[in-house]
Amino acid sequence: MKKKTEYIVTVVLMAVLIFGFFAFAVLKPADDFSESERRPLDKFPKLSFSTVLKGDFMDGFESYTLDQFPLRDAFRSVKAMARYYLFGLSDNNDLYFADGHVAKLDFPVDEKSLEYAVQRFNELYSAYMEGKANKVVFSMVPDKGFYLGEKNGYPVMDYEFMANYFKENLSFAEHADITGLLSVDDYYKADTHWQQQNITEVSEKLLSLLGAKSFEDLEEVLATENFHGVYYGQSALPLPAEKILYLTNAKLEAMTVYNYETGKTTGIYDFEKLESKDPYEFYLSGAASLLEVINPAGESGKHLIIFRDSFGSSVAPLLMNDYEKITLIDTRYIAPALIGEYVDFEGADVLMLYSSLILNDAYIFKK
Repeated sequence: MKKKTEYIVTVVLMAVLIFGFFAFAVLKPADDFSESERRPLDKFPKLSFSTVLKGDFMDGFESYTLDQFPLRDAFRSVKAMARYYLFGLSDNNDLYFADGHVAKLDFPVDEKSLEYAVQRFNELYSAYMEGKANKVVFSMVPDKGFYLGEKNGYPVMDYEFMANYFKENLSFAEHADITGLLSVDDYYKADTHWQQQNITEVSEKLLSLLGAKSFEDLEEVLATENFHGVYYGQSALPLPAEKILYLTNAKLEAMTVYNYETGKTTGIYDFEKLESKDPYEFYLSGAASLLEVINPAGESGKHLIIFRDSFGSSVAPLLMNDYEKITLIDTRYIAPALIGEYVDFEGADVLMLYSSLILNDAYIFKK
């Protein structure tokens, strides 16, 4: 009798659990966005005879159920911790955890992507810089896996091959190797990006090649202590929050930034972004196709043009001391043919600064 009661209780509890989750999944409003993963979530697919016949409905429904599953983030955390700590697996969702850092498995080198990037950069040079620009400098920002992966037994991209490839195929530029100026601790633990306060040596090297001077009186200030980087959500690990620090002085605080997309003028640092989905956008308000910075204290007529990705947002302020105008261009968001309508390259210094992660997936650059 006791055994029978136990079986009944077990069955009832399982039924409550299964049907409870089913009811929760059906009744719960679909979420639009995953804050932890920083991506939109799939919605219920269109139901029609055509979508069912082609199999599109079932494919979409599977993605929808995975994205909208009740307590999804909690289960993702349990899975990640089980993989790392219980089963001793080396990675989860192509991310690995080592020396207190989360990094992405990004290998091997995609030579087609490098070729595509070289084509885009040479076209930009021919169209805008040749015979006009004063100096052109190219630099590749290494992913933190460069410093973290090999010593912990993880595969790493062949950075030497990448650097040599760009050096051989971008003959118009002076190449700045910055790998020796960085270590894994110069990056956020749970984010892809470097920390601004740790890259002054990088900015000084870039400026030396451009023939410009760096700031001498920068002050380090705390922006927030509650930064959770992009890998925090993607890894689903309970990682501690980090600080965002920034460097400033009277010159930087007097500068204005005009965003051609929004038509708004802001300062170098955007404090409203500290409350956004990605607080790293605090630096120059984040991703934008075209920005123009005016430095009232800069040398008259001196112009710096930076082709960049998100890494450029935090290093660009450190490069602005000498220049009256600084233009930042992100060719992931603006077609190269449009650049000439807004930017004059005559006599300007040009810096092309891109992360290895972007260069190994350069198809995102517009033609």
